[in-house]
Amino acid sequence: MRRALGSSAAMYVVLSLGALAFLFPFYYMVIGSLQTTVDPSPSGAFPAPGNLTLDNYGAINERIDLLQGLANSGIFTGGVILGTVVFGVLAGYALAVLHWRGRSATFSLVLLVQVIPFQLLMIPLYVMIARDYGLADTYAGMILPFFINSTAVIIFRQYFLQLPKELFDAARIDGAGELRLLWNVALPLVRPALLTVVLLTFIGPWNEFLWPFLITKEASMQPLAVSLANFLSNIAASTANPFGATLAGAVVLAAPAVALFLVFQRYFTSNDLGSGVKG
Repeated sequence: MRRALGSSAAMYVVLSLGALAFLFPFYYMVIGSLQTTVDPSPSGAFPAPGNLTLDNYGAINERIDLLQGLANSGIFTGGVILGTVVFGVLAGYALAVLHWRGRSATFSLVLLVQVIPFQLLMIPLYVMIARDYGLADTYAGMILPFFINSTAVIIFRQYFLQLPKELFDAARIDGAGELRLLWNVALPLVRPALLTVVLLTFIGPWNEFLWPFLITKEASMQPLAVSLANFLSNIAASTANPFGATLAGAVVLAAPAVALFLVFQRYFTSNDLGSGVKG
């Protein structure tokens, strides 16, 4: 009994130390963004109350419109998530459940897309979106290149493959069509996949700054990541506390992603996929 208790205590100590080591950079980022005067010493991680201020966030808001940037990021990221989920579900369902000629070859092409860096496609995409389609300085021009995500297709396909075929056979016997099968049978059982895709998709466009910067030079349309990148590289050094302003910019950009994960992390569990099958 003592040996078991000692092993459990040692495990919790190791896990606690690991959690502290992982979380400390985030803690210091927040604390550093609130400091009036930079304190690079170890005691700076525990500043005096008199050294705490919101002026660093005010310095950012004076030079860029945080609310407008958040709204632009929301439109950009929301559009990408919508397209990724809709087309990912449809393509994943077709590749996993439906039987049609060329299914394996199509899935091989989806895997091939994974090895092609987006940077190689950026110039041709820019020419096509901005010159051929005339979508420069538009939200659609920012969203379209990210509208379909091959990673989401693979995730949904793998989840749909885990579903018992008996569920689909029973629904087809009752006269359900494929769209009804997808909506009423398949989707409720792959909720973890939906949440995983939403979170993974959110992180990409939310932090993307190069493509939106190429598409639009209008400050009123630029997502928050673009505005903060310009601020950190060109303006932060001119503020009263460049170190604090830089950390404040990082906090503003990271906070929505962290909040989204905290809200949905408890749903990242597998469902009982076979609960609807007898025996």
